[in-house]
Amino acid sequence: MKRAATVLTAGLAALAAAGGAGAQDYPARPVRVVVPYAAGGPVDIVARITAQKLTEAFKHQFVVDNRAGAGGNIAVELVARSAPDGYTLLMGANGTNAINPSLYKKLAVDPAKDLAPVSRVASSAMILVVHPSLPVSNVKQLIALARQQPGAVTYASSGSGSTAHLASELFKSTAKVDLLHIPYKGAGPALVDLVAGQVQAMITGVSSTLPYVKSGRLKALGVSSEKRQSLLPDVPSIAEDLPGYEVSTWYGIFAPAGTPRAVIDRLNQALGRILTSPDAQSRLAAVGADAQPNTPEQFAQAVSQERVKWAKIIEQAGARAD
Repeated sequence: MKRAATVLTAGLAALAAAGGAGAQDYPARPVRVVVPYAAGGPVDIVARITAQKLTEAFKHQFVVDNRAGAGGNIAVELVARSAPDGYTLLMGANGTNAINPSLYKKLAVDPAKDLAPVSRVASSAMILVVHPSLPVSNVKQLIALARQQPGAVTYASSGSGSTAHLASELFKSTAKVDLLHIPYKGAGPALVDLVAGQVQAMITGVSSTLPYVKSGRLKALGVSSEKRQSLLPDVPSIAEDLPGYEVSTWYGIFAPAGTPRAVIDRLNQALGRILTSPDAQSRLAAVGADAQPNTPEQFAQAVSQERVKWAKIIEQAGARAD
């Protein structure tokens, strides 16, 4: 009995050592970074910057693979069902890992159980913009107008249950106003109609709206972060006029559950070095994102807190996926 226990212990130690040794050689072939949205969007842009830097660090290709559809759930399921060896990763975000579990009645996989957090990569603020024809110049005036004309002010979103929709619903509940939601099939069409004056307001990504704000085709009323953004130093935070309001979009790397901890740690350490480099930080800043690497445990806790936050907002809004 004693001998059997000794053999078992030795066997487990050998397996652990083998796993650690394997991690030292990781990666030995190209790694796929699955992006749950179409090319050109903020998650895709952050993924491509990160993948390029990982390629440079490891001397093996980290290849971006866009798998859009079903609000990002297709990509999440693909990664969750992949071999837990570190060669298929997910660039997740609020929508896929914190919002969808409450937004969809049934998911094929549970991101909290079937994915292993590796590291947060970055976060970015959203921005509240309005068409110039709307007679407001700041958040206080927008709230006053909405209270004078309940349901008359329209706001666009990239779809029911999207981060843009829920960020707007949080604005409504915090400000205690009634705005009319006009959902679109994506941020692009919504922004086109906002610029054309078909809708009056929108909370969306900073990078996509910046050219319109600078050209005067849209008015920026506030950013959704707690503090002002370096890209738009003259635009106040929404919280300056609406205390308690704060929304940020985050991006992070996940691996399939069961991926060896040694592999996760190797990736995490590389991301920590990459994301604190001036080049990566400047490239992310150029698209309105702040590099924010952390440990797997810190990332897991942050995602868990986000799930609780968005579940409450979804319940209050009565939101359901299209």
